[in-house]
Amino acid sequence: MANTTHFFLGANSGRGFQNLFDRFCAPENHYDLLVLKGGPGVGKSTMMRRIGTAMEERGEQVEYLYCSGDPDSLDGVHIPRIRSAVLDGTSPHVIEPKYPAAVDRYVNLGQFYDIAAAKASRAEIVLRSSACSSAYQRAYRALGAARQIADSAAVLVAEGLDGDKLLRRTDGIIGREIRGKGSGGADAYRFLGSITCKGAIWRFDTVETLCPRVYQLQDTYGLAAPMLERIRAAARARGYAAIICPDPEHIECIHHLLLPELGLAFVTSREGMRYDGPAYRRIRLDAMVAPAHLKRCKGRLRFVRRVEEALRDEGLEALREAKASHDALEAVYRPNVDFAGVDACVAQELARLESYL
Repeated sequence: MANTTHFFLGANSGRGFQNLFDRFCAPENHYDLLVLKGGPGVGKSTMMRRIGTAMEERGEQVEYLYCSGDPDSLDGVHIPRIRSAVLDGTSPHVIEPKYPAAVDRYVNLGQFYDIAAAKASRAEIVLRSSACSSAYQRAYRALGAARQIADSAAVLVAEGLDGDKLLRRTDGIIGREIRGKGSGGADAYRFLGSITCKGAIWRFDTVETLCPRVYQLQDTYGLAAPMLERIRAAARARGYAAIICPDPEHIECIHHLLLPELGLAFVTSREGMRYDGPAYRRIRLDAMVAPAHLKRCKGRLRFVRRVEEALRDEGLEALREAKASHDALEAVYRPNVDFAGVDACVAQELARLESYL
């Protein structure tokens, strides 16, 4: 088993911020779930990274969960063997303990702010916070427009899809690959990536770490979801736990499907989400659309792609502005944090977690 894996629990999309935190935080998943509270610059991501590093040094498997607003920061760290995790519980993914102390609990890093100093900087804090929020709203409007035009292209292409051929190909894969009996464990939900202030980031390295055999689904127009759902159902029927990676634009649809017990993964690959790693099999879903149909739609699809790219670029620029505003906000807060107190808190919580090993 790999020592580290990398996912997201949140993603930016044309529907706004998409959130898998509630699924992750189900009480049955955890013995100890630490919910960090505290605003910008107080050290939440640093605390999670320090705990993750310490657990790696102890030989534990660690799952890092990244922030879609800033992929250099963490939203969470998970140590599966001891069923413990530390999560950022602040907006836009507010988490409240359901069974305080018995399962989940607050860790209040906000107590280490110099309140008087923060109040002295009130005007700048309000200004920077408002600028960050406005930039996110601009980003989601642009991404929403891009999503709508991309969806129209997907509907157009799907009219020429040979559904029977897709079904036969899917059932052939199931018959060949989904055999035996799994452990009966529960499925997990993670985003494999997101559009971020640094562009689209997809953690295909985690796929290759968990699954030596990768089916690459070459899918320009969003045709893969029914295939993936059918494979997922077959795996579940045989007791194989899956890591289900939803499409941030259509959270009800599967983007990528990982079956670690079988060492098997199915990843969607297209422009902006291109899988360039080693593939056990490559399936060209685009080839299941009638060539004459694609030819008739060629001009319209080319136009749609140009417009979609322009809108996504606009959304990306707004995400960069949001990150710049958030960095400026952290710079206001950071001088007013008692980091010695934060360090003592980290040491205390790490000691507690290490006692579970």
